[in-house]
Amino acid sequence: MHRLLIAASGTGGHIFPALAVAEELSASWQVHWLGVPDRMETKLVPEKYHLVQIRVGGLQASGLRKFFVLFKLLFSTFRVWTFLRKEHINAVFTTGGYIAAPAILGAMFCGLPVILHESNAMPGKVTRLMGRFCQIVAIGFPIAAKQIPQCKVLFTGNPVRKEFNISQKLPAWVPIGEGPLIIVMGGSQGALGLNRMVRAVMPYFLDKGCRVVHLTGCNDPDFQKNRHPNLVEKLFCDEIAGLLQHADLAISRAGSGALCELAACGTPAILVPYPESADQHQEINAGFAASLGAAVVVHQHQPDEQTLGDTIFRLLDSRLLLTGKGHDWLLDMKEGMQRLAFKNADQALVQLIESFS
Repeated sequence: MHRLLIAASGTGGHIFPALAVAEELSASWQVHWLGVPDRMETKLVPEKYHLVQIRVGGLQASGLRKFFVLFKLLFSTFRVWTFLRKEHINAVFTTGGYIAAPAILGAMFCGLPVILHESNAMPGKVTRLMGRFCQIVAIGFPIAAKQIPQCKVLFTGNPVRKEFNISQKLPAWVPIGEGPLIIVMGGSQGALGLNRMVRAVMPYFLDKGCRVVHLTGCNDPDFQKNRHPNLVEKLFCDEIAGLLQHADLAISRAGSGALCELAACGTPAILVPYPESADQHQEINAGFAASLGAAVVVHQHQPDEQTLGDTIFRLLDSRLLLTGKGHDWLLDMKEGMQRLAFKNADQALVQLIESFS
């Protein structure tokens, strides 16, 4: 049996695509996982795969801190190199991020092939710096290729978990009614700025009969302070596929993971890019989705501004749900999301990995 090391850590945009690939490979490959302590993978991975933890951080630093960062990277690389040799790993698959650096270097020193998957429209720093040392860089959005001309690139799309490609029931705890269903989600890390924007405008739409499921993320100081029969607030939800497949509209950050889940479900979206995302990659992701007609982009603003509320009203008004007239822009956006979706990305990546084994 072949042995694979997956290096994926931190956010859902890194971990969930790797889990989708691992699931496809697990019947014929022994999968090991490289992660970081106290990150999301420590909760999602150990029940399925052997998790090896190393400490690694960002590559950016200045002054004397550069030496500390370099030492930490070299130590992490040595640990990866030792593990690769001990477990007789045949190949390395990584979804980028800082954990990819020691994984790529360790594989290089062992002479092992590395397949890197870059899910964002703007490749991350590690992909831009180290993608040239990988056998191939698979990309989730075609426009990413322009930013890494030195790499051997193949477009595969972004994998999503199987449940997103299978018809799901609407969760029983969703508010009952005929009004439009709005799903609000800020990504695996939560989004306080987005939450405040949404809470400022939702009372109007709730009173008009809209049903709202608000996934707030952790550490939200206003969690469940607002009460309404048409509103459900949750910190986290493991039934996202069922929610998005039945939603009329989603309001979301623009991380690659969320965007690809929206696309797989064909869910029209208002995207609010996280303004401090590295290299403004969420802004670029959102712009690409908007260029296909799949989404409307609203930039993060103060809660007392009207931009988000006006956008929601116009989109729902167009669906004939509030006033009974208008063009159905949500249907057009749904078709745009379907153009953005690429349903066989996990299988394409599996074929790539197996071709280098």
